[in-house]
Amino acid sequence: QVQLVESGGGLVQPGGSLRLSCVASGSIFRISVMGWYRQAPGKERELVASITSGGPTNYADSVKGRFAISRDNAKNTVYLQMNSLKPEDTAVYYCNTLATPSGSVYYRYWGQGTQVTVSS
Repeated sequence: QVQLVESGGGLVQPGGSLRLSCVASGSIFRISVMGWYRQAPGKERELVASITSGGPTNYADSVKGRFAISRDNAKNTVYLQMNSLKPEDTAVYYCNTLATPSGSVYYRYWGQGTQVTVSS
């Protein structure tokens, strides 16, 4: 079993900041990519940011310069620092990891999602 536990979501005013955290636990042999997705009402789930075990990152164009993803490999934790938040950032944010419990077959694991609401 691999579990992802998220924290840090909530309500914030435009221009504010939030920091999301996601901790992976359970039968983990190796974690590859970790990232964050989001899904707004009426829209498809989209990649927000991802980070490899070695450090390279990838961001959606809509969040570049405002969001920053990081990870602590020793703690199996990924973070998403969100600054200059806009109402358009309102969505359910999902933590995601690509990991293997055995060292062979990789699986994609998802968190349960946490609501981020940006509103005056």
